Order: sequence, then C-alpha cells, then structure tokens
Amino acid sequence: MVHSLTKHPQIVVIGGGPAGATVGTICAQAGFSVQILEREKGPRFHIGESLMPATYWTLKRLGALDKMKASRFQKKYSVQFISESGKESQPFYFFENNPHEASQTWQVVREEFDSMLLDNAKEHGAMVSYGLRALDVLMEGTRAVGVRVRDGNGQEKEINCDVVVDATGQSSLIMNKLGLKVADKHLRKASLWTYYKGASREEGLDEGATLVCATKDKKGWFWYIPQHNDMLSVGVVSSMDELFGPECGTHEEVFLRELERCPAVMKRIQLGERVGPFYSTKDFSYQSKQISGPGWVLVGDAFGFLDPIYSSGVFLALKSGEMAADAIIMGFARGNLDKHTLGSWEGEFLQGMNRMKRLVYAFYEGFNFGAFIRKHPEMKRHIIDLLVGDLFKNSVDEVALPMDAMRRELCDASGMEFAQV
Repeated sequence: MVHSLTKHPQIVVIGGGPAGATVGTICAQAGFSVQILEREKGPRFHIGESLMPATYWTLKRLGALDKMKASRFQKKYSVQFISESGKESQPFYFFENNPHEASQTWQVVREEFDSMLLDNAKEHGAMVSYGLRALDVLMEGTRAVGVRVRDGNGQEKEINCDVVVDATGQSSLIMNKLGLKVADKHLRKASLWTYYKGASREEGLDEGATLVCATKDKKGWFWYIPQHNDMLSVGVVSSMDELFGPECGTHEEVFLRELERCPAVMKRIQLGERVGPFYSTKDFSYQSKQISGPGWVLVGDAFGFLDPIYSSGVFLALKSGEMAADAIIMGFARGNLDKHTLGSWEGEFLQGMNRMKRLVYAFYEGFNFGAFIRKHPEMKRHIIDLLVGDLFKNSVDEVALPMDAMRRELCDASGMEFAQV
C-alpha cells in the first residue's frame, strides 16, 4: 500500500533506514515538503545493532530521544575486547570521559529501531510511501530532477523534485549509476552471523556491553551483542577466503568451525539456543568518489561503509543524514542546489570517518589497546572518545602519531602493508 505520494515534493529521500529517516525528519522540521520512499511494506531485518554513544545528539535533534529512553532496547555502557587467548581487557566505559547521560547508549533490534525513526519522521511532517522500489534517478544532464519508481502492482511512475537524497544503503543507486564506488583494498572482509536466546551475558553495568573477541591466530573476530528479550546477536568477521572459500563448507559448518577457534564466545553460548538462520555478507568496505552532485546527495551506506568492528555504521548514517539535511536547507536558502552546496559537509565528514578508519586498520594489523595505553597512558581519553564516536573534534588527532608508529612496527614485524589513512 502506498501512502501520501506527492507528484512534486521539494525533497525525495530514497530509503527509509536511519540515514534516510534522519535527513527526512530534519528537512521536514524546517518546513520543506519531504517524500521518503521505502520499498519494504513492513519491518525489515538489518544488521548493525550496536549504537555508539554519540548517536545521542542526533537522536535528540530528531525528537526521538524520549522514545529511545522508553524503549525495551538493552542499555550499553561499554565495549570490551577479548584476546585470542581469552584474556579480557578492562571494559572501556564511555562515561570515564564524560559523566553526561549521553555516555549511555543502546543495543537495538533494527526492525524496531528503523520503524521507530521512520514513524518519528512522519510525526515531524515527512511523507512516507511504502512498497515503492526506486528504479532510477532522473537526470537532466548531470542534475538530478526526480526518481522513477515501481509500486507493488508493477506500475511505474515518475516523481519530480528539487533534491534527491540517496539513502539506499549498500545498493547505492546513484553510486552504481555513476560508477563512483571504490572498494577498500585493505578491508576485504566477510561476516557470518546468527542469533541465540538464553546465552550468557554479563551482570550489572556490563550486561549490555559489546564484546569483541579475537579468534585463534587473530584471523578473525566475533561480535557478541546482548539485546532485549534475552536475545544475543553473535557473528564472526574474517577474510572472504576464510569464510567463503571453495572448501569452506556450509554457513553452519563455517560458523561452528570459527566458534571452536574462539573459546570466549563458545563458553558464553553453551547455555543458549540458536533461534535464527545464518546470515552473511562480504566485501562491505567501500566509499564513493564523491558525496554529492547537482540536485543529489548520498547519505549513510549509500556513500560508504567502514567495517563492523567498532559499531560505527549507524552513527555515521545518522551523522551523515544530519549534515546532509543542514546542507540541503542551506542550499534552498541560498537558491543554490549545486554539488558544492549540497556536499559542503564532505570534508568534515570524511575527516571524522578517517579517524575511525585509523582504528579499524589498526585492529586488523594486530594493534593491542592495552599495550598502547600502557605505553601512552595519556592517550586513553582519546581512545575512549573515538570509541564513543566523538569523531568530529580535532583534539582526538593527538592519538594519530603514536598510534601510527605502533601500527608501522606491527606491519614491519608481520610483513603487512601499512594502510595509510
């Protein structure tokens, strides 16, 4: 069923995930006519369940913070790393740097979280259409002027607009149309995950902690994410050859093999029951050559995705949606919806994204947070800031030189190529 379809809204947002809902909400709050196109008619499954604390500020701006506080979502105060030998780090408590309530975040079920944000967008005046698949972005020269869609009955129609926001996730309609995708050669990873009920979880303040558990020989790692209703999301990330090579076997065989190589996760799921199928994805680290063009802008995974290791995906989706919305509003105020205006936030966003990318590269190079902090205790506050998602302040760059020095030593010792950020 299609709701509230307008022939010529000012802004069309393709995709109703966190990035699309964010840009749609903020633009609607500013008084613009916004049409959000969501191809799914009901709640949709999606991975990316662990939020960074820095999402607090965007959620507050969206008017969704009270909904989050009233939700059933598992509260999260920290992240903890477990080595391949089973040695557990001290939890990195987000409130160590900032006792504000923003230091507490949530582990979410994406069907519920995404639906909440989309309903919130409607409450703030955005029009939402369900069951519409975007087939193409309409162009006049290089300028986007609308979207061609197909409804559930197979009928096609065109929606004209002043700005097209591509929030189509990893399918990235505009990126693929214009050939803008660049894969990250240093992060050719894959993931395989499922869900357990009744598995072990920590107590008290640590009940909702994200656990990052290395497998033997550091060939991969598991996430262990507690959710509400006694559910846990459990997944492994490794190279594509390790998980999906020709001799690897079925998803279940691969998953069980990796569990054997990760005692920290194995012991935690023994009391639980697997209640979901296996899901997989691969080669998910990429970035677009540009973030905008005349009349169009990319947000969230439609622009790029780093890696699941530090749970930055939803935060970067929300932040990109917020920054893009501000650029769109400014563009209408100036009467200029060109590439530079709509993409005026690109430099700042990439700077923050690259700060997180340094941490991602370091992890796969064998970087040890404990050893680094013992050598540079004054850097712990910056590490926590980065894990919180405080990526858009220059003070965290103090960590770059000492971290890169340790990374180079690791790469030289292992023969790995140093990945320049």
